[in-house]
Amino acid sequence: MDHLHGRYLTDGWHEARASFETVSPATGEPVGRAADCGLDEGRQAIEIAWAAFERWRTTTAFERAGVLRRWHGLMLEHLDELARLMVREMGKPLREARGEVAYAASFVEWYAEEGKRTYGSWVPTHAAHKRLLAIRQPVGPTYAVTPWNFPAAMLTRKAAPALAAGCSMIVKPAEQTPFTALRLGELWAEAGGPPGTLQVLPALDPVPLTRAMMDDPRVRKVTFTGSTEVGRLLYRQAADTIKKLSLELGGHAPYLVFDDADLERSVREVVACKFRNAGQTCVCTNRIYVQEGIHDAFVAAFARAVGDLRVGDPMSEDTDVGPLVDAQGLAKVEDHVADALARGARAVVGGGRREGLYFDPTLLVGVTQGMKLLEEETFGPVAPVLRFATEDEAIARANATPYGLAAYLYTNDLARAMRVAEALEYGIVGVNDGVPGVAHAPFGGVKQSGIGREGGPWGIEEYLETKYVSLGIG
Repeated sequence: MDHLHGRYLTDGWHEARASFETVSPATGEPVGRAADCGLDEGRQAIEIAWAAFERWRTTTAFERAGVLRRWHGLMLEHLDELARLMVREMGKPLREARGEVAYAASFVEWYAEEGKRTYGSWVPTHAAHKRLLAIRQPVGPTYAVTPWNFPAAMLTRKAAPALAAGCSMIVKPAEQTPFTALRLGELWAEAGGPPGTLQVLPALDPVPLTRAMMDDPRVRKVTFTGSTEVGRLLYRQAADTIKKLSLELGGHAPYLVFDDADLERSVREVVACKFRNAGQTCVCTNRIYVQEGIHDAFVAAFARAVGDLRVGDPMSEDTDVGPLVDAQGLAKVEDHVADALARGARAVVGGGRREGLYFDPTLLVGVTQGMKLLEEETFGPVAPVLRFATEDEAIARANATPYGLAAYLYTNDLARAMRVAEALEYGIVGVNDGVPGVAHAPFGGVKQSGIGREGGPWGIEEYLETKYVSLGIG
């Protein structure tokens, strides 16, 4: 990884004028010094992206698919290396990190094929001397801002469809995880990706770099995964040049467990949903509602499962829960738990921090409205369990939030599964499934959790425009 330090990728590797240090959240040791790109580097990247787009768009979908297939192969070939790099940067347990690399590669594999299916249409004509058709074309250079919690998968979920469609892409990775993105960019180049088609520009302060992208009309599309607050800002900025926009923003996911649920299986699904990546995913459940008939038995079984989770070194094969990503994230978790305990909640399991950036997997009961963890996304290994009586009550409480990214329910009643899934105001609903994400399905939210979809055929639509051609034949 040493050759990545202080460098950024445009039409080749460049030494940055400034750099910043990243550290491991698990050990506090330096990971490396990352390039710190700003306004000038951003403007240069746009020039390169435009020139690369003009060439890349003229290649066939089959040529682009060949490069994507090679990129996919290289990602799998370097799976363990990428996983360990991710662990060092953001503390995800190694088993999960390997899973993420495979998940990231699956987007590349999918879009290598999906790019060949961006069909146009013949439109029935109204006049004998005309032929009408609609063709699909790439939108243009694109700008992606990716988060630290999935530094590989969020990059490929954006870049793979963009590149398959014929767009060029500039990526600004999260400041905590620049090296995973840089290594993926290097593998793209090694796969035969033309210079400038995929650029990776880290930045400690994203504002100047992003300002360059938002101000330039040649950047036709912006895709962002992150907080709703920043998403609103980008939404406003995109208006000046009428950019195409997709936003995957904050969540506040409920999990509804009904009386007829299989106790053992429902506990297993809730644990998988809540505690992966130490609770640091936008689709982790943040509120667990359990129907009163099964509530006490569920809490007892859930407490045993949470207590069995292994906290420790994320490089260990045995670790289930690693550290929080940084001191700010840990402070928010501590604040939410302290607020809940002060207002009458009780910690059945956990409830406190450990040395470093670790926080015990925590199960809280006696949680009531007004507590911070029911109003905000905690983004940590804290599971509040609440009691409900009726199906209508559960739906109403689940929907009582401005967010609408993911929601979950567990029931063995097919009719109830359909009723509740349709009633939940969320872009993603897992029924008896706590981890529903796959590359070929649509991922995205409603309300203040964002606009647009990533994954499957829906994902590549975000990088295409439709052109109508009316042909007079005499």
